[in-house]
Amino acid sequence: MQKTRFTVFYDSLNLIFLGFLKSSWKDKSLNLLSILFGYFLFANFITKFISEGKNELMMIPVIIILFEVIIRMKPSRNSNIYLLWLSLDKIRIGAVYALILEAFKLGS
Repeated sequence: MQKTRFTVFYDSLNLIFLGFLKSSWKDKSLNLLSILFGYFLFANFITKFISEGKNELMMIPVIIILFEVIIRMKPSRNSNIYLLWLSLDKIRIGAVYALILEAFKLGS
């Protein structure tokens, strides 16, 4: 089949939205465990700092800077630390989910 711009665009969209189906069970389980670990870690972390009532204003910028560093230091796919970065990124996603869920709980 000829590689047209549309087929390249379609393949890239397919990889973005359905790429997780092509990965191995090891990658899927590592991603799921990382997301759940990030959620568990930050749900407990946030609850601890809310109950104490101090250092909240210092911890939020530190968490945001940490998240930005994780996002910006993305190595190439061929790098040795790519799997470590991928798990850290999934932990970040779980942490953001815990943060948003806690905000909804406090808002209601």
